[in-house]
Amino acid sequence: MAKMESSLKNMLLSLTCITLVAAAALAGIYMLTFETIEQQKAEAETQAKLSVLAGDENGTPILVETDGFGGKMKVMVGFAEDGTILGYKILEHSETPGLGDKAGAWFQNADKPGQNIIGRNASKELVVSKDGGDVDAITAATISSRAFLKAINMAYEEFCASKNTVDSIDADSAATVMIAEGAEEDIIVEQAEETEAQK
Repeated sequence: MAKMESSLKNMLLSLTCITLVAAAALAGIYMLTFETIEQQKAEAETQAKLSVLAGDENGTPILVETDGFGGKMKVMVGFAEDGTILGYKILEHSETPGLGDKAGAWFQNADKPGQNIIGRNASKELVVSKDGGDVDAITAATISSRAFLKAINMAYEEFCASKNTVDSIDADSAATVMIAEGAEEDIIVEQAEETEAQK
């Protein structure tokens, strides 16, 4: 086999072929693993819902996503009916290994009250101490700490919104029932008046 001449055209052609083969291989692997990865993500979310509720059957799990230092941060937070934080689990993040990725354990350290947010009522906004709050930031990872607490605060807002929606649906249902009962009474009165008039 004759050796190809070393020219810019031949080098570009070779690189293009290698790139196409590599891209096709990656696409094939992605297609083969996509369903499994999605299934694993769904299972992880289900497990996270159970773990963040800490056995509270009346608790509410809320999933939120915010921007961290290295990219998106996806957090599942469990709330008791009164807004107390039951637990949390970070499902996805791109934080710096050894620094920002410590958030998974840092904010639930029962031995250090300044770090522990479990059992706190989230009606008071959670803020790191550097910004005037009372939560200790992860050492050398203040931005990741702010992002994490922002996720918790966002989750609480969604929790409140979901409770208001449920309350308003219940109120609407009650109003509908009351209107229906009132209308039924009017019909009974009208029928009685018609019967009396016919006599």
